[in-house]
Amino acid sequence: MRATDMPADTMTDDPLATLRPRESLRDATVRRLHAAIMSGYLQPGTVYSARALGAQLGISATPVREAMLDLVKEGLVEAIPNKGFRVVQLTGTELDELIQLRELIEAPTVRLIAERGIDDKAGLDELRAMADELVRTARDKDAIGHSATDLQFHLKLLSYGNNQSLVNTVHSLRVRSRLYGIARLAERGELEATAREHAELIDLICARDADGAEALMRRHLRHVRGVWATGDTTAE
Repeated sequence: MRATDMPADTMTDDPLATLRPRESLRDATVRRLHAAIMSGYLQPGTVYSARALGAQLGISATPVREAMLDLVKEGLVEAIPNKGFRVVQLTGTELDELIQLRELIEAPTVRLIAERGIDDKAGLDELRAMADELVRTARDKDAIGHSATDLQFHLKLLSYGNNQSLVNTVHSLRVRSRLYGIARLAERGELEATAREHAELIDLICARDADGAEALMRRHLRHVRGVWATGDTTAE
């Protein structure tokens, strides 16, 4: 899929719409490109120019080029001299390894958070707003917006484990994952069911149901290697 082939209702949205307070355009672009790679809109083997991607995002080539160089450092893309950038291919074995690491880290952390509870009302309100946004993006068939919000939700949730190094590690593991089935599920209107798991997870944590929260987190992660990876709802 070329950059110019990307659906108009995804990459042509206002790039500042999800800009966080004090977040630079470059950082916002990195987040959008992370989501575009994870959801499969930017595909391995295709060379993308900063100018073409900037046109899709409605911004100049400069912040896109800067963002892409950040992604090169993360190992997500490689620079092709005088041409642009190419998304690095991820093998099935590599994806399996990423998911194993994520399950080892995220599931017990969610359990710990449920045992402690979250007393931050503003933080809980923010998490619930993101959970609602995930349902909305699923209904709107916005795979890129969904992937971006999903990443933001889980990093925010894991921050209540009070371990920033852990959050940074999970961020790296998540942006290296590939959720190519997300776009297919969104187009078929079948993404909403898994989107609703985020609100359910918050409810379990608020109820201090550590067993339930951990079990749901493990099930949620299995989607990454199942229905989210392929779009096949019969796989799980």
